[in-house]
Amino acid sequence: QVQLMESGGGSVQPGGSLRLSCAASGSTYAIMGWFRQAPGKEGEVVAGINTNGRTRYSDSVKGRFTISLDNAKNTLYLQMDSLTLEDSAMYYCAAARDWWWNVPLTQPAYKYWGQGTQVTVSS
Repeated sequence: QVQLMESGGGSVQPGGSLRLSCAASGSTYAIMGWFRQAPGKEGEVVAGINTNGRTRYSDSVKGRFTISLDNAKNTLYLQMDSLTLEDSAMYYCAAARDWWWNVPLTQPAYKYWGQGTQVTVSS
């Protein structure tokens, strides 16, 4: 059974940091990423990575977020620094078995999804 399980969400003050984790089971994946959705805002894939370690970020998080993948443990991470109020959202781990040289930031590219973990940035 393919399963993605996010963890690490919570509440943090502006300027703070959080690290999200996504444990994958049931399969190995060629690309993995993080999608976020907040009420009243358009959802977006904020970061993606392939198994070569090539990464891509949306403009909204570039320079502040870092995605990484532990291939041996099949675990995905998202280090979020310098968090702002606009980063508050439900964050979903996403994965696909199709390998891409240029990691996509489009939702349809990712075939498997976790249940989400809430990130709340507030003062």
